[in-house]
Amino acid sequence: MDERELAISVKDVKKIYKLYDKPQDRLKEAFSLRKKKLHKPHYALKGVNMDIYRGETVGIIGTNGSGKSTILKIITGVLTPSEGEVQVNGRISALLELGAGFNQEYNGIENVYLNGTMMGFSEKEIDAKLPAILEFADIGDYVYQPVKTYSSGMFVRLAFAVAINIEPEILIVDEALSVGDVFFQAKCYHKFEEFKEMGKTIVFVSHDLSSISKYCDRVFLLNQGTLLGEGSAKDMIDAYKRVLVGQYELPEDEQQALLQDDQIRRMASAAVDGTQKHNKSAQDGADKPGVNPSLLEYGTKQALIESFYLTDDRGVRTNAVLKGSEFTLHMKVRFTDHVPAPIFAFSFKNVQGTEITGTNSMIEKAFLESAECGQVKEVTFTQRMTLQGGEYLISMGVTGYNGDTFEVYHRLYDALNVTVVSDKDTVGFYDMESRVLVKNVTETTGSDDRMA
Repeated sequence: MDERELAISVKDVKKIYKLYDKPQDRLKEAFSLRKKKLHKPHYALKGVNMDIYRGETVGIIGTNGSGKSTILKIITGVLTPSEGEVQVNGRISALLELGAGFNQEYNGIENVYLNGTMMGFSEKEIDAKLPAILEFADIGDYVYQPVKTYSSGMFVRLAFAVAINIEPEILIVDEALSVGDVFFQAKCYHKFEEFKEMGKTIVFVSHDLSSISKYCDRVFLLNQGTLLGEGSAKDMIDAYKRVLVGQYELPEDEQQALLQDDQIRRMASAAVDGTQKHNKSAQDGADKPGVNPSLLEYGTKQALIESFYLTDDRGVRTNAVLKGSEFTLHMKVRFTDHVPAPIFAFSFKNVQGTEITGTNSMIEKAFLESAECGQVKEVTFTQRMTLQGGEYLISMGVTGYNGDTFEVYHRLYDALNVTVVSDKDTVGFYDMESRVLVKNVTETTGSDDRMA
């Protein structure tokens, strides 16, 4: 049993909405003597369970309509669950619908006091917080103007500043870190990191998977109101990518939706069609340097990546590349069906799971033809290594469009480990390869200028 202190406990929460074919059906049902049902129940949440512990940063990911915002609104008390129970231990600040409580006729200062009072602060407490709020918002003298005159950027800056500066114990964030210009976004992320370092409990919803990977200790994956799983950011992001391309099968009923831990672990690593990870494509090269024996793969298998490897600038197979040198990624792809326009792709991740870079044959305009059943293609990507020294993972895939539908024929995640060998590491992911020139400057004196 986990002895950590619970900050948020969500137990078997369901949220059911009544959907009516016609507006008048709502009245007919309300006054029906026979209690005839004229609505269809829509389950926004289907028996969701979550335990979030004090000091954790937890992410919630899923497609649009999966129930992410609904569960946050239930946690914050904006919505009431149809069934189930939620317990929250600590003061919450929610960055959900920024500025929802602002009065358009009030100026910025008046709205700060209005929102602070709604959050339970006294006027004296708001007085003490006001300088920090105004400094963070940084909208100048506009704070003395009615907010109806604000641009959308100024409005969200002030709303964010109010929400972030009330010293919450639990911070709820729903896509709110992308507000304002790039400089304000950087300030928001810095504040977010401060909260994390202070040991605050953070619940974070975002479609930015790099941010989820960077900040979150654990991640919950939702889809169509069902909790598909929980686990590390890497495992859940990989599972989410299968959901995005329709290659994760949903449970047939609500009981099956409540996955146990062992099922969750299998979900994060098993292929969607029920085949084992270690099929022929994974085995062909499993004894080669850098190949991941536990790679995650899935797809329709209309194309199969049968082998893959790296060569250095001398053409020698390797998984160690010298920074600044040229290297080539090789893929051998066999087609088991007609594919109208296959796209060959690869990407680099760091060991924390952040996708750093990648490309594909469509972007590079290198192959825009169809492939027939039985054909085998040798695909190579050649480029110079400019990543910093360290360990990286390469993922690759064959995808394409069947009409307007995006298809994943075969995708391999974290298939190959690459070590970048470097004797000069700069800041960030890439080397800027700057050419630095320092010259001596001989300055003339003022008297010489006058003489001239």
